[in-house]
Parts: sequence; C-alpha cells; structure tokens
Amino acid sequence: MPVISLFQGLIVYMFYVDNKQHKLPHIHVKYSDCDAVYSIPEGNLLEGYLPVAKEKLVLAWIELRKEDLIADWQLAVSGQKVFKIEPLK
Repeated sequence: MPVISLFQGLIVYMFYVDNKQHKLPHIHVKYSDCDAVYSIPEGNLLEGYLPVAKEKLVLAWIELRKEDLIADWQLAVSGQKVFKIEPLK
C-alpha cells in the first residue's frame, strides 16, 4: 500500500489493483486511530470516519489534486508504481 501524500497528520495511500471492493477511483486516509475511504474526484466518503476538521483538509486536497489522483489511480489499478502527490500546505 503505497503512501502518496502526508500532511497535517494525515496519511493518504492507494492500494495496487484495488478496484474490486469500491469499484470506483478512491483513496484511503489514516489519521491517528481513524481510517476513511474517499472517492475521486467527488470526495464522497465511502467508508470509515475522520474528524470533521481533518475531513475538510482531505476534501480540499482532493479538489486541488484531482488530476494527479486520477493519474495515480490509473497506474495503481494496472499494478504500476504510483507517484507522490504534493501535500496540502
């Protein structure tokens, strides 16, 4: 499970060939003891929970990095190496 970005205590990652469970482009986010899954590019919560303030940061990051996230998703589902994506500053 490659980490694609780290910011504000959030760890964002994508699994390789992870298109069976959720069947749409998505990212996994971990913060402390919380885990959540968000769709790309909409930012809909698919599973899990993050504190509201952290969720707002994730949603802003998804909006800013949509194209990079979709490009990484396409690489990941085909089993190729994904790239790091600039964190939210």
